[in-house]
Amino acid sequence: MKKNKKKITASRIWKIIFKLVLFLFFFSIVQVLAFRFINPPFTPNVAWEWTVSILTKQPEKYPRYIFKDIEHISPHLRKAVIAAEDQRFLSHHGFDFNEIKNAINTLIKHKKLRGASTISMQTARSVFLLSSKSVFRKAAEIYYTVLIELFWNKGRILEMYLNTVDWGTGVTGAEAAAQKYFSISAHQLNYSQAALMTAILPSPHRWSVKNPSSYVRMRQAKIMKDMALMPQL
Repeated sequence: MKKNKKKITASRIWKIIFKLVLFLFFFSIVQVLAFRFINPPFTPNVAWEWTVSILTKQPEKYPRYIFKDIEHISPHLRKAVIAAEDQRFLSHHGFDFNEIKNAINTLIKHKKLRGASTISMQTARSVFLLSSKSVFRKAAEIYYTVLIELFWNKGRILEMYLNTVDWGTGVTGAEAAAQKYFSISAHQLNYSQAALMTAILPSPHRWSVKNPSSYVRMRQAKIMKDMALMPQL
């Protein structure tokens, strides 16, 4: 009798797990399809920051998030982020295996971990997931990357990236960043400003646009050089 009860209990648990997985699968499909046509009113990180600022009664920490269509974002910035973050963005399908291979070689030879995330992967992370460092979040990031590459075109992925990427404390997306750092709209950013904003993206909470270090200036110069070699977007 006890064995039968255990089997029945285990069977019920597996059925619940299966139904939960099925629900999450269909929910994620609906999410991605919806955001193909609808701009997200907020991101998980923005929602979290809003909640924290309200609960702690610190309105000065209220996050800035302003979604702009890609036509209203400077073409210099579009080119800069591709030049700096993912030069094979337009040709790969979400994962740059050359960069992944280079990252593995760097880890083996120099015991140093370097990023290999594409613009698609970063978009999946910023649009659908909270910031964290866990195996589960990485698996979810890979899963959502596959979905957005299936259901969105490259223009939509780039548009989502530019509007949802973390650009510093309390600053999400290109429009909010352009307003904070240069007191202009994102469509007004020039070549140099776009490169400087992009230069801090690997570490936006440590590096500064307003007070750039010599290293950030060096990154800006390299990005501008790479931008010059890229075709017109």
